[in-house]
Amino acid sequence: LLCVQVGEVGELSEIFQWKGEVPKGLPDWKEEERVHLGEELSDVLLYLVRLSDICGIDLGKAALRKLQLNAIKYPAAAAAATTNHYSSTNNGATKTEKEQQKAAVPN
Repeated sequence: LLCVQVGEVGELSEIFQWKGEVPKGLPDWKEEERVHLGEELSDVLLYLVRLSDICGIDLGKAALRKLQLNAIKYPAAAAAATTNHYSSTNNGATKTEKEQQKAAVPN
């Protein structure tokens, strides 16, 4: 199943490969390009949902937890003011930040 997922992500990536920066709403895209994109996005989504089901992962809960962790690790005000504040050690977070992440997000 994972190999199929990787293949679908590859097909999705091919759509954007030669597009460069893509503006919000895809104003310059033809209708058939939009339809094709929707099909490929759907394939990726469906395989992702299936994979999470097989693995016993509540994808909605995992996504919300990840958003909470990212909000702690990359606060909006600090992220806007800093381009590379985090060090390369300990996955970019200090011990204090790691402790905050664990405390803020229930298992």
